[in-house]
Order: sequence, then structure tokens, then C-alpha cells
Amino acid sequence: MILLDGKKTSEAIQSEIAAEVAQIKAEGGKAPHLAAILVGNDGGSMTYVNNKVLACERVGFESTLIHYDTEVTEEELLAKIKEINQDDTVDGLIVQLPLPKHINANRVLEVMDYKKDVDGFHPVNVGHMVVGLPSYLPATPYGIMELLDRYKIETKGKHCVVVGRSNIVGLPVSILMSKCTFPGDATVTICHRHTVDLASHTRQADILIVAVGQPLMIKADMVKEGAVVIDVGTTRVPDATRERGWRLRGDVDFDNVASKCSYITPVPGGVGPLTISMLLKNTLRAAKKEVHA
Repeated sequence: MILLDGKKTSEAIQSEIAAEVAQIKAEGGKAPHLAAILVGNDGGSMTYVNNKVLACERVGFESTLIHYDTEVTEEELLAKIKEINQDDTVDGLIVQLPLPKHINANRVLEVMDYKKDVDGFHPVNVGHMVVGLPSYLPATPYGIMELLDRYKIETKGKHCVVVGRSNIVGLPVSILMSKCTFPGDATVTICHRHTVDLASHTRQADILIVAVGQPLMIKADMVKEGAVVIDVGTTRVPDATRERGWRLRGDVDFDNVASKCSYITPVPGGVGPLTISMLLKNTLRAAKKEVHA
């Protein structure tokens, strides 16, 4: 069994980005600039956005954090997005989700300039991804593909089972895994909460990708010998032995599943660290006008 070390891979990616940014600056170019909008004071979202800002600093990006309280109106938020759309100094824009219920997240995404949508959620970027045109890929699926690539895991002709169908992870990674590329060229099955006899599907998987947010739902008897297991789940569960009173658990029962796997991601330290690195990679691509000229 080989651990797919997302932390180590993420550090390598950020080092590569930092070197390229240093070269751009040395040649008189402008550092990539990422703007992030945060609404409200959710602890998880605040930590995540702050980590993105710190990551920008590490690789030499400029960053701008715009923080609104929960009562901000949809109109005010949309006006700010339109302002950033017109700001040529900003290369990438993200709006941290989830948003308060009185704000329509789809409307927010549609108003955003898709050329600055480095989260890869705009309908234009999603459409381009589906038909194989250049696009910004959603960061978590992008990170999964990067892990498979850097560990040289064979995907061609393999049976990939994806558990979860969210627009953020499940659906896009299923599309990417079916593409005629490497990684890709897999035969893909998508499972979800209404799938009958889930275990009968997961046991067929050469590559099992799980993204549902249900701690330890994938047990050892649901995984076949030699499978590659990618665990996207990160849920806080109570743990009295920890000073903070909780720990992160994945969707896979790692302690009992790992011995059956050829490769497996740990939680934490697997897919999670890659999400920010791939966001940075998208922002660098935006600054270089690689995707949408």
C-alpha cells in the first residue's frame, strides 16, 4: 500500500508556481493577483480563505480579501463582482461558498467574468470542460487528477466508481476520468444516495473516488483488493483525546481499508492540501491568459 501524499505533492506544486512567478517578475512582468470575497463569519470558511491568502504570499502572488458581513445584500455583492470584472489588475476571482440563503449562488456565479473564474464553477468553464475546450477546472477534481498523474497511476481502461454527484467534486471528476486523456480513459460509474446496493458497485472499482461527507461510510468489505482509493471527505468528528475536542475523518474507514489498497489518500493530508494549490495554478494560468485569451 502506497500513501498518496497530498501535502508533499502540494508543496511541490507551490514550489513550481513560486519559481515561475519569480521568473515572471524578474522579466518585468506582473505578479498574478487573486481576489477573494467572503460573506459572513463561518469559522471553516474564514480559515479556508485565510489559508488561500497565505498561499498567495508563499508563491509571490498579490491577493485581495473582501469581507462582508452576513447582512450584505445580493445587489451589493453583485455590484462588487462586476467592479472586479472590470479591474484589469485582478486575474482571478473567487467567491467563497456557501453563501447566506438570501443570496442566489447561481446568480453570483453567472455574473462573474468566466475568464476570472479560477474556481471553475462558471457555466462557461463547466461547459468547456465537458466538451474538452480549455477551461479552469474545479480545484478539488483538478487536484485528484494531479495526484493520479504525479504518482503515474494507470487509469486507461480501468473501472472508476465515483460516490457523490456534487457540482464541486463528483460530477466534474467523473467527466475528467472519462476523457480521452491521461489521467482519464476510464469507464466511470456514478453512485449517490439513491444507488441500490452501493457495495456491489464499489467492489467493482479499480479506482474508487468518494466525496459525500459521511465519515467512515466505505468499509473494508466494500473495496476490492488492489484498488486505488481517493477519499475527498473531511468531516469534523468529536474526539475527547484531542485538545481541540475533534478530529478530521474521511468518508473511508482508512484503518481497515488501507491494507487492501494499492494506493490510498489519508485524511487529513490527502486531497485537501491540493485544493488550494490547484486554485493557485488556475490563477497563474489566468494571469498568463492560457485558458481564455
